[in-house]
Amino acid sequence: MMNTNFYEQVYEIARLIPKGRVTSYGAIAKSLGAAKSSRMVGYAMRYAEAAHPKVPAHRVVNSSGLLTGKFHFNPPERMEEQLFNEGVVVKDNKVVNFKKVFWNPMEEIF
Repeated sequence: MMNTNFYEQVYEIARLIPKGRVTSYGAIAKSLGAAKSSRMVGYAMRYAEAAHPKVPAHRVVNSSGLLTGKFHFNPPERMEEQLFNEGVVVKDNKVVNFKKVFWNPMEEIF
């Protein structure tokens, strides 16, 4: 079941992530007051391609910087390619310098 209101809130936060930066599912969930809902944020990202305006789902990774959502991109390498094109270095499916490029919505927008 798709919770469209929650998904739209997730997309609003994700659209604020600057180019060259990444955030995590958990950071988005926490910023929405739903700290235990990082999995729901992941589900929302799965459907982000259909959202308008566009959602930069490639900028959302897991809390360790892993590209766990890449299999929802077609082809899966597209997530890493999009990050690379924005200057985010990925090695072995993990964002290099994760702490440096991490964008925390709690600090950036609240």
